[in-house]
Amino acid sequence: MRTQGSTTRLPARAYRLLALVVFLRPLGNLSLAWGMRHFSSLLALNPFLYARALFNPYVAIGIGALILGLVTRMALLSLADLSVVLPLTASGYILSTLLGKLFLREEVNIYRWLGTILIFAGALVVGTSTGKKHTDAAGLLPAEP
Repeated sequence: MRTQGSTTRLPARAYRLLALVVFLRPLGNLSLAWGMRHFSSLLALNPFLYARALFNPYVAIGIGALILGLVTRMALLSLADLSVVLPLTASGYILSTLLGKLFLREEVNIYRWLGTILIFAGALVVGTSTGKKHTDAAGLLPAEP
């Protein structure tokens, strides 16, 4: 079990869960986007078309992968702090952008790549910073030496 202020390494199963989350979320998003491209832009105006879209195999696979990714992320959060999980899973943004470019033939210009990398870098900086002072069990800050 984690304790406040612990700096122990993640268990091996946390890394396996992390790899699964980083793989499932971009794969689910790719499949969902691929399937939704078969529907007209009128989908947003007609809620009944969403029910029809659910029966598209790519949409169904995408939803399933995203649900499995969510459950896996929940399991990962039971093993590691959010401040560790968030920057590590942010690498999925880069993978999603790459998959969109390769499989969906999306135009990903330098500004989109830069934005994606900045999001990843920002999450990494936030996740690896040690700006929070830890309190004792009573919620008090330790005395300065």
